[in-house]
Amino acid sequence: MSLDKSYLDQFVKVTEFAAYGASPFIGKGNKNAADQGAVDRMRTELNKIEMIGTVVIGEGEMDEAPMLYIGEKVGTKKGIEIDIALDPLEGTNFTAKNLPGAFSVLVVAEKGNLLSAPDTYMEKIVIGANLPKNLLDLDNTIEENINLLAHSKNKKISELSACVLNRSRHKEIIDTLKKLDVKINCITDGDIAGALTVVGESPKNDIYLGIGGGPEGVITAAALSCYGGQIQGRLILDENEKLRAKDLGIKDLSMKYSTEDMVKGDIIFCASGVTKSDLADGIIISADEFQVNTLALHRDYNVKKKIINTYKK
Repeated sequence: MSLDKSYLDQFVKVTEFAAYGASPFIGKGNKNAADQGAVDRMRTELNKIEMIGTVVIGEGEMDEAPMLYIGEKVGTKKGIEIDIALDPLEGTNFTAKNLPGAFSVLVVAEKGNLLSAPDTYMEKIVIGANLPKNLLDLDNTIEENINLLAHSKNKKISELSACVLNRSRHKEIIDTLKKLDVKINCITDGDIAGALTVVGESPKNDIYLGIGGGPEGVITAAALSCYGGQIQGRLILDENEKLRAKDLGIKDLSMKYSTEDMVKGDIIFCASGVTKSDLADGIIISADEFQVNTLALHRDYNVKKKIINTYKK
């Protein structure tokens, strides 16, 4: 069953106003205030939408409120049941320091169609559209995956570009890519935006790989499902996190998740820029109005568009 077309504009407004909520704190050095500003405006807008909404990926547990916590009910409590994965402000540090890469993001699906990933690390490989299904595998060597990708894309290995988070844990990945002569685009933060550089009209990269956030993996998978891209992810869990994962209903703790394992059915994805990012331009504020740029995706209706809206303050 498809989500109603009218929902897209309503959820776009949610991320737009969350971005606006964070905007007074751009460059002010207070990432917590920026995050709270985004949370407050996002919650207000979510509660205007006719739905029985549940946050399945959020900013913490109930005792960490007033964040939008896992299990929080949002909406008018009337209508269809909807699961929501969200990050009111992805890039709190970017916002506080007025650096590129901050945005507000959410994903919407019918109840039960989003993986409730614990807030832990996830190994990831992400590639774009029009490639054989399950082409790459986390248990392959990096060399094997790069060779498979180059062959499928009919490219020389030296023509491939890889996006990797610049972390010490990725030293082996980066060293191997260098030896293979793959072009490496390192990013400082921005797990979601980095992964999505492999899709779109003009992909900047051929592959995204490394270890990032589990919840971000699900949000990424949702956008990829709209583009036809692929992700394979596997949670990295310590003993306490294993217990948390089991509480969320995860039975196979070593499972390799595909796009289809993380998200099912119709998907709405919205990302509104706070500062300029690969997904959306930053918010523009004047004396009496503000302008927001949003990447809006609706899977079943094949919607992939950039939206610019202007609001009076």
